[in-house]
Amino acid sequence: MYVFAVLGEAAEAGLERLLAALDGRVGVVRTAAGDGGTTAVARADTEYVLDDGWRASGTDLSVPDALERLAPDHEYAAVVGVPDVDAPRIVVGGETEEAAVHAEGAERLDVEAAVEAIHGTEPFETLESLVAAVRRAPEADRAGAVATFTGRVRAKDGPDDDRTRYLEFEKYDGVAERTMRTIETELEDREGVLDVRLHHRTGRVDAGEDIVFVVVLAGHRREAFRAVEDGIDRLKDEVPLFKKEVTDSETFWVHERD
Repeated sequence: MYVFAVLGEAAEAGLERLLAALDGRVGVVRTAAGDGGTTAVARADTEYVLDDGWRASGTDLSVPDALERLAPDHEYAAVVGVPDVDAPRIVVGGETEEAAVHAEGAERLDVEAAVEAIHGTEPFETLESLVAAVRRAPEADRAGAVATFTGRVRAKDGPDDDRTRYLEFEKYDGVAERTMRTIETELEDREGVLDVRLHHRTGRVDAGEDIVFVVVLAGHRREAFRAVEDGIDRLKDEVPLFKKEVTDSETFWVHERD
């Protein structure tokens, strides 16, 4: 699912134009009275309205929670009126120093450029969204197993270790994605393996958060488990990713210590 932020005095009108250009289900997360006002509300497939505390009205959902709920069955999520979202910023009306696309008004919004900016980012994936994707595979009716692996940021390896605050991942654009797609294809060529999804987050990942997912759809559990194990091993060995670790006392690139 691609996530993007829509900001500015004419955010809702700009979003309305964007929705017409996006192919797939779109969820919208918006503030109750934020940027873009409430008089011209763009209608999407699913909507969450937040109060000033970043909570969905009448529920316990936060913005990240809402995105996680949308990810399994939406292709896009627009966050309206919330400036500090790690996503492309489409600003319609007003001024800004940081915007993927900026327009003085909705009628002047370059929709094609906005869609290109949205598609130029890494999709937002969760374990649930990847499992939902393999369950929709054409050969899913032959599947008797879904096996998964989730890697997360470990705060400590031992009780006396320095605490890891977060990891930060960088990758060679294009190369890492192509390598993961190759691994997926080669695993899917195995007898009994029907669909494989690999996903590795980039940027900052805090202690306790998920980093990497491997999801396998297979005819039987043995093929599924083997493909999951080989998938994560190959991802770690073959995909060009660089990891910076930030602890309570130091910061270092992990590959420089190997």
